[in-house]
Amino acid sequence: MLLITAACLIQPGIALAKAGDPIPNSYICTFKPGPISSGSEARISVAAVGGRVTHVYSHALNGFAAHLPAAAVQKMMAKNPLIQGCQQDRVATIPPTIIESVISRGGPVGGGGGSTQTTPWGVKRVGGPVNYAGSNVVWIIDTGIDLSHPDLAVDVDRSISYVPGASNANDGNGHGTHVAGIIAAKNNGTGVVGVAAGATVVAVQVLDSTGSGADADVVSGIDYATANGKAGDVINLSLITSPMPAMDLAVTGAASKGIFVAIAAGNSSVNAADYSPARVNGTGIYTLAATDSKDIFARYSNYGKPPVDYAEPGSSILSTYKNGSYATLSGTSMAAPHMAGILLLNGANGPSASGVAQRDPDPAASYSIGAR
Repeated sequence: MLLITAACLIQPGIALAKAGDPIPNSYICTFKPGPISSGSEARISVAAVGGRVTHVYSHALNGFAAHLPAAAVQKMMAKNPLIQGCQQDRVATIPPTIIESVISRGGPVGGGGGSTQTTPWGVKRVGGPVNYAGSNVVWIIDTGIDLSHPDLAVDVDRSISYVPGASNANDGNGHGTHVAGIIAAKNNGTGVVGVAAGATVVAVQVLDSTGSGADADVVSGIDYATANGKAGDVINLSLITSPMPAMDLAVTGAASKGIFVAIAAGNSSVNAADYSPARVNGTGIYTLAATDSKDIFARYSNYGKPPVDYAEPGSSILSTYKNGSYATLSGTSMAAPHMAGILLLNGANGPSASGVAQRDPDPAASYSIGAR
């Protein structure tokens, strides 16, 4: 049953919150390089100025987040020379994403022959589906995942939520579930199938049901995936914020452990270098623009090379959705998980180039389409 037919926008956060808005009295701090106990240093430093530690980072980076006023931040930094810097915490959101349709639990109509399974055009375009038989997983740092969706293999035990008040990482928005299905929907004869079909996905919920969250929570999610993941795993980041050095550092820290990172370029038709984490470059880190089914560069997609590495299918993408349903969405949020699936399958070999995106807005660069 079709529940939504007209295209509309997911609103990324509450009415007055947009990516990059400052969060009062919340700061993210990093320590200078070197051996350090992030937790004890954070607690001592913050307590000395009457603040409260909200997060400790010790795997992708060494640092912390704290609740305290700006004047206290300056005092704290003056007292502790181990602190490299502090930035005000800001709002992170999903990029504004077009919802074209939502289909109820019955699932999409398949390709005949008794099967009700559909292979989405994007999965075909990048050389999938392939039944994944490895031991690595994909960490979906997003709005959560539908933990009981029949088309997904979710590691519920390792899934976690950093959203205040959430009891688990179940997806109340749908965005994270859609991302997960592009990567790893099961090849089970029903619903849809992903690039790396049947791979295990882990929900790291850092954005709430409106698609909004805090940079400090996103950094915690990256730190958690780095602590609990292993080389060959993949992190997917289909979210945006204003330039945030601590988040960038967390991404490069995860990649330094051999974890691949796929990042959405953003949907504002501007240079992706204007946003974190899209602006991050480095080995094993991929920022993705979006194309349509004719390999045409999506007009909403951010661009710029660097940091954009490839253009992947992003427009009119059918995948899993919240409440056991399916949906067709458009955005660079959908492009990133196509690359995440490729990275899970190909590992250090990375993607192969399969043609070039047409009509891109960048006169100084062209964008290959990544495939298996």
